[in-house]
Amino acid sequence: MLFLKLSWESFRFAASALKSNLTRTILSLLGVTIGIFAIIAVFTLVDSLEEKIKSSFAFLGTNVMRVDRFPFASGPQDYPWWKYFQRPPGTYAEYKFLEERLTNADGVTISASSSATIQAGSNSFEGTSLSGVAYTYQNVFDVALEEGRYFSEAEINASRNLIIIGKRIANTLFPNQEALGKEVKIKGMKFLVIGIFEEEGEGFLELPSKDDACLIPYGAFTKMYYTGKNGLEPTIAAKGKDSDVGLVALENEMAGLMRAKRGLKPTQEDNFALNKTEFIQNAIGSIFDVISVAGWVIGGFSILVGGFGIANIMFVSVRERTNIIGIQKSLGAKNYFILFQFLFEAVCLSLIGGGSGILLVYAFSFVPLGSLDLILSFNNIILGLGVSSAIGVVAGIVPASLAARMDPVEAIRTN
Repeated sequence: MLFLKLSWESFRFAASALKSNLTRTILSLLGVTIGIFAIIAVFTLVDSLEEKIKSSFAFLGTNVMRVDRFPFASGPQDYPWWKYFQRPPGTYAEYKFLEERLTNADGVTISASSSATIQAGSNSFEGTSLSGVAYTYQNVFDVALEEGRYFSEAEINASRNLIIIGKRIANTLFPNQEALGKEVKIKGMKFLVIGIFEEEGEGFLELPSKDDACLIPYGAFTKMYYTGKNGLEPTIAAKGKDSDVGLVALENEMAGLMRAKRGLKPTQEDNFALNKTEFIQNAIGSIFDVISVAGWVIGGFSILVGGFGIANIMFVSVRERTNIIGIQKSLGAKNYFILFQFLFEAVCLSLIGGGSGILLVYAFSFVPLGSLDLILSFNNIILGLGVSSAIGVVAGIVPASLAARMDPVEAIRTN
């Protein structure tokens, strides 16, 4: 109860002081406002950009382990690509071997991809990402359909000429009409459309999008394209269990099974690479961490200037209200009351400046930036207010301490 009463009294004194010197207050707040705006704007842009890029890599799947010839790598380092180039690619037999024996996976699949031109009548769509997939593809990767259905296991095993197409492809090939049940042609072969992917919208950084993608049975794909060594390389992928943190168990089991399937001796090194799709997202996160540090540096200088401005206005405020401080102390006001009063005023000043900066960022988030949507997160709002409060405490603690330690008699005598 005492704290609330003290806060209310301090708020009244702070509001009165700020109103009486409105121009000085506004000028002092500009530094904090610009500093908080710079920091939160950079963080908001970084978070939105990072989320957009990571979502653009959703086609790689989450919690997925891939069998490749080349390992994922980041940064400058010795990368013996010539050795990796000589490794054999994954095969359908290896996929079936893993599917039958893996116990630490929720699903195992194989797929192969190529760029193709898809036609329907006089309309065509060039550069589509055509993938041949196994029935288990839906157990490893997200296959969200807006219309139609996925392949049945019997259709996959029979290598039926069926196809699932992206929304942009459907709109291009069949404008103003239903695409389901229609026929399309790829390399002279006819395929029946049985499904349409959910629309993802405009792509970002020209990364693959399901709007431009097609799926067909793996057997139908191999009729048109040669897969294997010196051909299109299929990718074997396994989805790890949620309980397998870091996919450690899955990685160890897959490595053992792949070595057994390829007949590698204990002294021989692996002739395959097991890549986690999270590697790319982690690499992206590391890059944006550096950008975030740059945001702190840029905004830090502005906040430093703002802190000096608030400290200056508090020293002036203490000098102007010396008589009032003496009267308050002579009437029994405790040192902590005077201290809290001025500290509260400094924090209020800083919070007003920080809040103004956050409002500017919020207004900036409505500016159209193409496919990038700026979203001011709750965490960034709390961060901005927290930094503002800290700056207010640091800038106001010395003036508030001087006011609290004043001798009441000397203070009353001061003109």
